[in-house]
Amino acid sequence: MARLSTGEAVVESLLQAGIETVFAVPGVHNDPFFDAMARAAPRIRVIHARHEQTAGYMALGAALATGRPAAFSVVPGPGLLNASAALLTAYGLGAPVLAIVGQIPQIAIDQGVGHLHELRDQLGLLRHFTKYAARITHPAEAPHLVAQALAEATSPPMRPVALECAIDVWPRVAEITAFPEARPRPLLPDPEAVAAAVRALASAQRPLIIAGGGALHAGPELRALADALGAPVMTYRRGRGLLPSEHPLAIPVPVAHRLWAATDVVLSVGARSLFPLAWWGTDRNLTVIRIEADAMQMEKPRPPDLPIVADAAAALAAIAGALSSTKRPPRADLAEARAWFAGEVAKLEPQMSLLRAIRSALPDDGILVEDVTQLGFVGRLAFPVSRPRLYLSAGYQDNLGWAYGAALGVAAALPGRSVVALAGDGGFLYQAAELATAVHHRLPVVALVIDDGAFGNVRRIQQEMFGNRLIACDLTNPDFVRFAESFGVAAFRASNAEELEQALRAALALSAPALVHVPVGPMPNPWRFIHLPRVRGFDESWRRQLP
Repeated sequence: MARLSTGEAVVESLLQAGIETVFAVPGVHNDPFFDAMARAAPRIRVIHARHEQTAGYMALGAALATGRPAAFSVVPGPGLLNASAALLTAYGLGAPVLAIVGQIPQIAIDQGVGHLHELRDQLGLLRHFTKYAARITHPAEAPHLVAQALAEATSPPMRPVALECAIDVWPRVAEITAFPEARPRPLLPDPEAVAAAVRALASAQRPLIIAGGGALHAGPELRALADALGAPVMTYRRGRGLLPSEHPLAIPVPVAHRLWAATDVVLSVGARSLFPLAWWGTDRNLTVIRIEADAMQMEKPRPPDLPIVADAAAALAAIAGALSSTKRPPRADLAEARAWFAGEVAKLEPQMSLLRAIRSALPDDGILVEDVTQLGFVGRLAFPVSRPRLYLSAGYQDNLGWAYGAALGVAAALPGRSVVALAGDGGFLYQAAELATAVHHRLPVVALVIDDGAFGNVRRIQQEMFGNRLIACDLTNPDFVRFAESFGVAAFRASNAEELEQALRAALALSAPALVHVPVGPMPNPWRFIHLPRVRGFDESWRRQLP
């Protein structure tokens, strides 16, 4: 038992849960909390950014790269709103991020008095993009609410969570009797649902597996099942690396699309599967098995034939165990589909050459954080990835400008690892001032800026679909090398793939913040490999659910 302030109780609760870093932008509403962290140093450290958006993205990057909870703290109102894009993205990616948000004086909350940073129904707003949100109203509540929030964040389905605390509650003192442990709840599969899935997969002639971010912890179980069935495994963006890219059953989206018409059983695990289930076509000749931890998502975009509400690892282990004696060769049509894609994607130049240069320079365990950029669109399909959590992408929110902040969080969470933020000139300038944060906190991220002088994807759409009527797409940029150097950041310029590989190797060797500027011209359109047409008939009962 100890007498602690609310701020002290929150700090001790974070430490009990293994959270030793808080990404933040300070402010008056949270001053007692920050003082509690100062007095707890060096057990806990604060990495402060130059913008609340970046604080949120740093926590997101740390959570995505490690699979463990990460925390950030901002002031209420505009501070929270600035960071809300990171929380929204964390929700879409299933990332266990904890937001610790200040509040106005407790008696005035939601009264419309006009306090500094007042935001009506801030807690209600937080609940729109978190799994769990609560208000700390007394010091004795703090340990229990932190434990509850982290238990929700790490229980399947993982999602971000939030706690808010009023400016006058942070310094209050009370007897703290216990610090509960944050225990994730297991989500085990129903044996009958597993048995039904086993029967369907055992009789499948042309199976296909789709694996997403909800299966990142289930790589061995997924590989065992894929090898048993000879089933190709499609991953995209967050799921990259669940099977190493060189694995004969690992396939990108275009190859899966080519196999889709002949597939008789599809197993979707930890993935939304929007492309295949809503766009490529389904019919009564396709059996859909879905392993999903979020029961509310199970029937979106269409109800599966065999639903399994469970943790991906537990469900896959049960299915693979029942099929352990099975050993089938890969689908007969897989080799041709892979060869077709290899020939077609090779035509995307200079993207493919630039990606090969990055892959050659980046160590095998290096982490690439991809922004919304021309090179990233191809990277989602063709950048080789050897294991999960090495290729980070923003998922369906696809929010421009997230990558550099997220990469800073990765570097903070995984010291000693090589981290590259791949961004376009448009996206990088969203957070370019955070070069100061990288220098201040010695975060050795390499910013790789692919510069076409435009919001390139927007420009191409206007050229191809709107009669070349260009509006709000061309950009005026700084000299990126001199800009980086003004922060004390080493900077390089590369005009082709060979120079990029050399520059990136040199930048990574510094183990310090660095930037590589790559001026480019127009690039060939990669979207024909992503926005793919319907290839099979469709069951009319699903029509109302399609976009």
